[in-house]
Amino acid sequence: VQLQASGGGLVQTGDSLRLSCAASGRTVSSVTMGWFRQAPGKDREFVASIRRNGYTYYGDSVKGRFTVSRDNAKNTMYLQMNSLKPEDTAAYYCAADPSIILTSMRFPHLYAYWGQGTLVTVSS
Repeated sequence: VQLQASGGGLVQTGDSLRLSCAASGRTVSSVTMGWFRQAPGKDREFVASIRRNGYTYYGDSVKGRFTVSRDNAKNTMYLQMNSLKPEDTAAYYCAADPSIILTSMRFPHLYAYWGQGTLVTVSS
């Protein structure tokens, strides 16, 4: 699976941004896909995931503000980010895995496939 993340940029506090992760090699509906982020000097953090059945899961820091979705026709996963805060500033990565179990989705080292990061900077 090849993943291509895009959509990052510089925004202000309270703004919205949508990230995209285009997949090739497998359909997005046949794998669990996730978003992670990593700020300088910090560990990679779970943001959101969407399983093959369409169920979605979120990290506590983004719950209620971010929405993960996918478009099967475009074979693309999205992350809609609203009410952005300076602490959301990070490089955002998309990941995929065909067999990751529910209790493991928050652990980045368990995902087999990764896209390159896209940088999101939120100014105060």
